[in-house]
Amino acid sequence: MLSVRELRVQGRHGDLVAPTSFEAPIGALTLVQADGQDTRTALALAASGRYFPDGGTALWGAEAGPKKNLKTLRRASALVDSPGINEAERHLSVLGLVGEDLSLLPRRHRAFGTPEAWLTVHAFEDVASQWVDELPARRRVELLADLALSDPAVRLLVVDSPDRHSDRAEDWLPRLERLATEPGRPLAVVAIVGEVPLGWEAGTAVVGNSQTQPLEEVRA
Repeated sequence: MLSVRELRVQGRHGDLVAPTSFEAPIGALTLVQADGQDTRTALALAASGRYFPDGGTALWGAEAGPKKNLKTLRRASALVDSPGINEAERHLSVLGLVGEDLSLLPRRHRAFGTPEAWLTVHAFEDVASQWVDELPARRRVELLADLALSDPAVRLLVVDSPDRHSDRAEDWLPRLERLATEPGRPLAVVAIVGEVPLGWEAGTAVVGNSQTQPLEEVRA
């Protein structure tokens, strides 16, 4: 489980992420609402262990010293599609992106041999020649999440602003929820969004609040 406790990220003129607390259990999708892309990305970096917060903690599993826990969190997590950080470059084709990402894995984890084989196994061979930025929002989310999970050590997905690609929650929400709840691989999924979709009744938090809130309070 990911436990975020009073996590704060300082910006140039004040808090970029005000003290925020939430828990993201394995087997569930947790939505965290945040205003502004800079705030969403800063939280995504801190919640995935890519940035040491200026206050509070982000813990994965058993508590340990700050530096040891940061390493544990970073190893267990994958940051997905973060603008300006690791979003797919526009000049890449889907095949090129898959080739680049798989090449970063240790050789022992490259179970599919070639990018073409990975695309076939994951049912993306029909879009292999397309540019990444041409993909519909739903296929983009599916592709990037599946690529992140090619690393068998990943137990936490932190998805940065999936709603920026589409104002239709059905283009990203069902896939992320399915990844969290599918049997076979224990996984926690966190999506940091601009607004919690109507009808969502599961785990929800808001940047600047010290604990997870009921959905009706989030939307108040």
